[in-house]
Amino acid sequence: MSTILLAEPNPAVRVGLDRALRSQGFCVVPAGGDEAVREARERNAQMAVAGVSLAAASLIERLGEQLRQSPVWVPVLLLVSGMNEELAAAALKAGVSEYLPYPCSPFELAGAARHCLERHYRWNRSTRCVPPGKPQMIGESHAIEEVKAYLARVASTDSTIPITGETGTGKELAAEFVHRHGGRKHRGMVTVNCAAIPDTLLESELFGYERGAFTGAQTSREGKWKEADGGTIFLDEIGDMSGYAQAKILRAIDSKEIQRLGGAGMAVDVRIIAATNQDLESLVREGKFRKDLYFRLNVARVHLPALRERNEDITPIVSFYLQEYNARFGRAVTRLTEEAWEQVMSYDWPGNIRELKNAIESMLIHSHGGEIGSEDLPPAVVERWAEEPGATASERKRLISALTSTNWNRSRAADKLRWSRVTLYRKMAKCEVTPPVRELAQVSQY
Repeated sequence: MSTILLAEPNPAVRVGLDRALRSQGFCVVPAGGDEAVREARERNAQMAVAGVSLAAASLIERLGEQLRQSPVWVPVLLLVSGMNEELAAAALKAGVSEYLPYPCSPFELAGAARHCLERHYRWNRSTRCVPPGKPQMIGESHAIEEVKAYLARVASTDSTIPITGETGTGKELAAEFVHRHGGRKHRGMVTVNCAAIPDTLLESELFGYERGAFTGAQTSREGKWKEADGGTIFLDEIGDMSGYAQAKILRAIDSKEIQRLGGAGMAVDVRIIAATNQDLESLVREGKFRKDLYFRLNVARVHLPALRERNEDITPIVSFYLQEYNARFGRAVTRLTEEAWEQVMSYDWPGNIRELKNAIESMLIHSHGGEIGSEDLPPAVVERWAEEPGATASERKRLISALTSTNWNRSRAADKLRWSRVTLYRKMAKCEVTPPVRELAQVSQY
């Protein structure tokens, strides 16, 4: 049973809220003052509910000070009289986890409280379960879980794997995942950036050379292909290879043999994983990529979704890299303010995980104290937030559709739209969407 500290100075309102929360299975510790965060921490409450009497700009600012000073993140649910977007913005800036319009039903109140607790639990779980410093595929979304399940299946085979996806989606991490879970994990994985090797150096870099094979070859040298013998060779940016390079690699794949410059052929046993951010089918149609090489590579194909297609994975990714950079820089930044979260979640991250990772490092460097605020965000994120258009007919229609399809359950509607509840209420205010009369079974009448 979760314990909630209820901070509400008005006795009549406090009694109604207390009854509503207890009826939904919560243990309630009532308090009358505005020290919600401090009292919740001292009384070992999992979260605080700040009553409607505390929803004033000055008191919200006080809540914000408590949240910033608290060594432990305490989720706070703020009750607000009516749909007040300006007050919601102040709550976001203060770091309040959720806000809920009042009056509300006991079910709405309990749903908002559970949403706060679940989000807090997910954050703590992702913080505990993802060890910093180890490159891995981070995320719990259905999309990335499907990818990891498929990669685990093909890892047990020796099939060639082409990995496609936008830049920054983690193609090399996917290749490392396959290698670590496959039968060749005790040998190395050698990475080759195909776009970085000029044709004049291709054979010597990939296949090596014998002593005296050309002027300046004082000793023999193994190439990348031989280095990967018994293990995995990862051909990155394979869509950027020249026709000459494609022909050489095709022969090595077909014959399972390489020939050093100035030497004899030798058998090499490697597993091949290739990656590209380009559309190989289009390159084949345009004659820029060999059809026969495409067929050799296109066996167990994997496509990595863009970060905007798995928005729910942003939280564990941020948690992972916050830990990593805290350890590296000797910092103790534990959270983002709610306003910063809203901006991070609304940005589409065209550079995907790589862009987000670099942004987290930048935010941590610019931050002061134990949290990251909106003033610490990269300019691109802030500009995108500032450019957010006013309410449109399509946005309003989408919002109403989500609310009606969930019987006006705000928690489920927010999940369906992949928004936080704060975002949902902000959008409801902006689009002037109000609940129907039947929803007004009020806590005060409970």
